[in-house]
Amino acid sequence: MTTKEPRLTSLSHGGGCGCKIAPAVLSEILKGTLQMPIPKELMVGIATADDAAVYKINDQQALIATTDFFMPIVDDPYDFGRIAATNAISDVYAMGGKPILALALVGMPINVLSTDTIGKILAGGASVCNTAGIPIAGGHTIDSVEPIYGLVVLGLIHPDRVKRNDGARKGDVMVLGKPLGVGILSAALKKEALDASGYESMLANATKLNTPGPELAELSGVHALTDVTGFGLAGHALELARGANLTAHIKWADVPLLPNVSALIKAGMVTGASGRNWDGYGKEIKLAAGLPADCQTLLSDPQTSGGLLVCCSPEAVPEVLAVFGRHGFNEAAVIGSIGEAQATRLIIE
Repeated sequence: MTTKEPRLTSLSHGGGCGCKIAPAVLSEILKGTLQMPIPKELMVGIATADDAAVYKINDQQALIATTDFFMPIVDDPYDFGRIAATNAISDVYAMGGKPILALALVGMPINVLSTDTIGKILAGGASVCNTAGIPIAGGHTIDSVEPIYGLVVLGLIHPDRVKRNDGARKGDVMVLGKPLGVGILSAALKKEALDASGYESMLANATKLNTPGPELAELSGVHALTDVTGFGLAGHALELARGANLTAHIKWADVPLLPNVSALIKAGMVTGASGRNWDGYGKEIKLAAGLPADCQTLLSDPQTSGGLLVCCSPEAVPEVLAVFGRHGFNEAAVIGSIGEAQATRLIIE
């Protein structure tokens, strides 16, 4: 008689990018690491909490290196693999680069999950890498208490086209590539309160590769680029504002949202990571009067494989939106702007 395997999400204390260490705790952990010697070839390190490291090889090439892994956000093993791989590859796109290869990171409770289930997780990740046009060239596996899957991803870019998260300029416009709400939908899924259409919406959003990145990096009017992941829209917008020593303004009514997320929030479908995020950075944010009650929750909602967040000149907006459109990101939208520095780094209007 075959023993029924448990739901993947029941084996993890947090799912997807909601597993990230809270911003305030992470800052405390990393505060001493900035004293390490930095070679002149390292174009991007940990100083600005950017999406990936970038190392200049020569005048024509720079290497992008990143890694991302987490516990299950969904119960279907193939879909879990797809989401995790898409999320990991995104950081190369967020630097403006082209991915070239990946290494798999696999930790599985081998006495709990069958080899068939584990194989499906890896197959899901491989399918996304195939779509991205890169091989999984190796990796590492361990026997773990919780299921963990992700990738190390390497990419290439011309050194002059690297798009950091600290390059925003006063007067820039902010464009978001994907709607928010993945964390809300994942919380509903874990509580078995997400319907089929909600699952399909979450899956489509979280497995959509951020392929506009390299094309956006070629635009001179694009000054800063990042992707919205575990720290939510507010957390990553704050990184842009802090890096540029300016203040970001977001018009909440213009922020695209996934279907039905407001109703799910009212029903209590909220991740614990959302509250931890807000506790870490809420003091740097000013919320205007009259905003919807769910605004704060959605601002801090962890996005697994979320959209690119672009800072560009107003003149570049039509081309930025055109690039998104050519890659099938039809919900990309202008959501705000970058203004002069104020005591508050992020203002929601």
